[in-house]
Amino acid sequence: MKAVGYRTSLPIEAADALIDFETATPEPGGRDIRVAVKAVSVNPVDTKVRRRAAPREGETRILGFDAAGIVDAVGSEVTLFKPGDEVFYAGSILRQGTNSEFHLVDERIVGRKPATLSFAQAAALPLTSITAWELLFDRFDIAPGKRFDPRTLLIIGGAGGVGSILIQLARRLTGLTIVATASRPPSRQWCLDLGAHAVIDHAQPIKPQFETLGLPAVALVASLTATDQHYKALAEVMAPQGKFGLIDDPAEFSIAVFKAKAISIHWEAMFARPSFQTADMIAQHHLLNDVADLIDAGVLRTTLEQSFGTINAANLKRAHVLIESGKSRGKIVLEGW
Repeated sequence: MKAVGYRTSLPIEAADALIDFETATPEPGGRDIRVAVKAVSVNPVDTKVRRRAAPREGETRILGFDAAGIVDAVGSEVTLFKPGDEVFYAGSILRQGTNSEFHLVDERIVGRKPATLSFAQAAALPLTSITAWELLFDRFDIAPGKRFDPRTLLIIGGAGGVGSILIQLARRLTGLTIVATASRPPSRQWCLDLGAHAVIDHAQPIKPQFETLGLPAVALVASLTATDQHYKALAEVMAPQGKFGLIDDPAEFSIAVFKAKAISIHWEAMFARPSFQTADMIAQHHLLNDVADLIDAGVLRTTLEQSFGTINAANLKRAHVLIESGKSRGKIVLEGW
């Protein structure tokens, strides 16, 4: 089968940063399903793994987490899917990735593809939807269901992949007031179109901008990017006993600034359930099915923003370059072989 991977951790500009190659088609066993991959999307984690996780000598690591495709074969213990089913999922960071014609994935972290979306549109959603959903409903313990909630949610990096779905989930399924951050006019409008009540610029001092909105102090912060640059300023605008959630890898992060206000810190890592085979691992299967239902009901929309053509090393390199620039908006998708 065709695949795209890397043998050495290199800057994306290097000729061999990502390579096209051929490898054996894997056989499913146990609770694994084999998916004929039709479309994939690219996330910041793809670039981080490429830069930081060198494969063992002689091995080629296949990147990619998000995928949408058709079940091709199933293991002996599979009960949730059958060949021919259309699915979408975000995979596991401990296994080979989705940038391959066929991919093995545990059925417990796979959902049915939204019927109203193309494979490309569906591939944009899984990883960011799981991350946003778990952060909002598991880590922050918000009860889904549209009702009045006097609290304000501040989303740092609202135009990114996770921010784009988090804004929608919070606006459609909760009564929170949503303030997002974006530094460029197109990104600001993107956040507003997705449902943010207001947008401020994270490249400028945060406190005076927030004060001009006339809203109560921030009860919830979703810090999705550049946490090390912003967390001290965010502590100033947060309400006592608030919740601070983060998903990135800050080079410097001292929780001492949150102590006086008794603000709790919440890490979200969507790979935790599959990586540690938690007892509630199947929650991601149910979560993705819920997202599919909300998509098909018109409550949520895909966050696909750009299509980069077929799945190959050259196009994936282009996607990695854009993501590493920090200027991408929504999700980048590749489709077909």
